[in-house]
Order: sequence, then C-alpha cells, then structure tokens
Amino acid sequence: MTLSVRSLLAGAAAGALLLSGAAEAQEKHKIFLSMSYIGNDWQAEAANMVKAMAAHPSLADKVDLQVQVSGPNAQRQIQQINAMVQSGANAIVVFPISPTALNQVVKNACDKGVVVFAYDAEITEPCAYNVHIDQEEAGRVTAEWLVEKLGGKGDIVAVTGVPGTSVDDLRTKAAKEVFAKHPDIHIVAEAVGMWSQAVARTELAKITATRNWDEIDGLWMQAGCFTANAMQLEAGKTPEQLLPCAGEGANGGRIQMLPVGTEVEGAAIPYAPLGAPRISYASPPYSGGLALKLAVEVLEGKEVPKTTILPLPVVTNDTVKLCQEGTWEEMKAGCNVFQPSLVSNPGWFASIFSAATPEIGLNAALVGQPEG
Repeated sequence: MTLSVRSLLAGAAAGALLLSGAAEAQEKHKIFLSMSYIGNDWQAEAANMVKAMAAHPSLADKVDLQVQVSGPNAQRQIQQINAMVQSGANAIVVFPISPTALNQVVKNACDKGVVVFAYDAEITEPCAYNVHIDQEEAGRVTAEWLVEKLGGKGDIVAVTGVPGTSVDDLRTKAAKEVFAKHPDIHIVAEAVGMWSQAVARTELAKITATRNWDEIDGLWMQAGCFTANAMQLEAGKTPEQLLPCAGEGANGGRIQMLPVGTEVEGAAIPYAPLGAPRISYASPPYSGGLALKLAVEVLEGKEVPKTTILPLPVVTNDTVKLCQEGTWEEMKAGCNVFQPSLVSNPGWFASIFSAATPEIGLNAALVGQPEG
C-alpha cells in the first residue's frame, strides 16, 4: 500500500513536471524571420546574427525562431507573412523587399497583435518598427568623399544594390544628388550589383569590355570595391594605380585599404594590404539581431522607439584598424577589419560590432553562435 501511494505520488510529481515543462515551452514567443533576397554575403551574415541572438542564453528560453525566405518577390513575401500570422506568430522580424508593398499585410498583422520589426530596409506602415542606418547619409557621405578625392571632376562608374528596396533607392538618390552639384563629375556607366561581389564582377566586366580602366576615374559601389580592385590588378594596374572607390564594408575591401607591408595572416593578392584609396561603409549586419532583441522587449511590455537609427560605420584609410583575434574587447576598442585567417571570405561584412548587442560577435556573424 505504501509503495502504491509512493508510486502514485511520484507519478503525480512527474506529471506535474511534464505539465510545467510544457507550459514553459508554450510561453516561448513564436517569432519568424522573414527574409527576401538572400543572394549575397550580407544577407547570410545578418541571418546568422539573428539566429545567434535567438540562441543566446538570455533569449533561448524565450524565443522559438523560425526562418522563411521569399526571394526577391513581394507577393511571395506577403503570402508568407500572412501564413506566419495565421500560424500564431507573436512577432515577425523582416527584411522587406519593398518599403511599401508589404504595408497592408503588415497592418493586418499588427491588427492581430503581431509585433513587426523591419531591419536594414524600411517598412513605411506606421505600426511597424524599423531598425536601420540613415541610408541617405550613407549615399551622401560616400559620394562627397569620392567627389573630393577626384578634385570635383572625373568619369565615374556607379554600381547599385537590390532594386526596389529602400536601402538601394535612398542611397542611390542621395549619391546622385551630390554628383549633380558637380557638373564635371559624370556617371559614364551604371549597373545593378545586387550587393554581390560576384554580380559586381559580371557587371564591371561588361562595362570594361567597352571602356577600359584608364578611362574611369573613380567608382561608387554599394558592393564590389574588393572585386573592382582585384580586376584592376588583373588588368595590370599596380596598387598605386588603383582607382578611388566609395563602397561597402566587406572585409576584403578593408584589408586592401591597409598600408602596403602591413602584416596579416593568411592573405594573398588581391586579399592583401594594398593601400587602396577607399571609404568603406556598411549597413551593419547586426541590425537583424538587434531587431529581434527589441521585438522581445516589446512583447514583454517595454517601450521601444518605432524607429531606431543606427550609427553609420564609416572607415577610411586613416581609420582602418586590424583586429588580431576578433574578440569583443578588441572590437570595442575600435578595430574594424579582421585577419584573413579569421575571415576567409573577402565579401564578408566587417561592421559587426555594437555596444547594444553584446550577445553577438564574430562567431555569430560567421556561424550563428552567440557570445558566451
């Protein structure tokens, strides 16, 4: 009898624990990551940082993260977001393919109590939260640098990003407004680069098939300065002859900015210090991870601004600084480019540090693992 009672009590206790565990599991916030275009290094890196944020000990017991990719198709992204809402999403973190095309589906989601955060690219529906840099500032600052570097005159090539996104539209608009103020600056060729080193190479090859590098004075590129430098070296230019390039924060491009002779590990031409004339900027890929963190804060009842403008990370030849090990402490101290032995992909984006996201660092960006 005693054994039977004890068995019943033990069974009841075990059942209670199971119920408690189930309740805790049910209390997790169901959050979706909705990605549109993923065909470049930045998008993959940003997705890694979102996943790492969700896996950090501070959030792992709170977040059930699911990832969906629509491709560069607004209608498909709309359909996927509708399905997320119907499946019980508490929040959706989204890289929107368009600033306006998703407005109605986002409003419908908000009306059903779903928290929607856009990162890097913008959603104009008022109920959405947005986390991004000032994209117009990015276009303006880089264009002004190029104009100054060229002494206010010259023929330039422009390579833009993913068409239709607010990121591409705003950067390109702001840059062209700067160039328009200088009648001796001429955009002699323009191409869509999709924020991809590979696409940039294809498009530059088309341009230089009819206009050789000696007929170009400068480059304004949303992504591809690393590749442009490599192509010039392949065409016989010396490091001293490389064209000034205003462009993205890819690690390879920043390594090329370091003075010739700088000791780096695992580097070979063109992924080597060249003293290349550059201004390097980036939409920081940690923006998605921060959006997820803020979405959880909203779900927990905290006040969060509708728009979070991130600092624009700008690096020039005077401010480029090599990270030896890629630790959080090093990045906090101001290093902004990583050893090639740490980051083998030259197209990988180096602007990963933010004091607002201590949960995610180098391993988050590389392989989706949070800080300890």
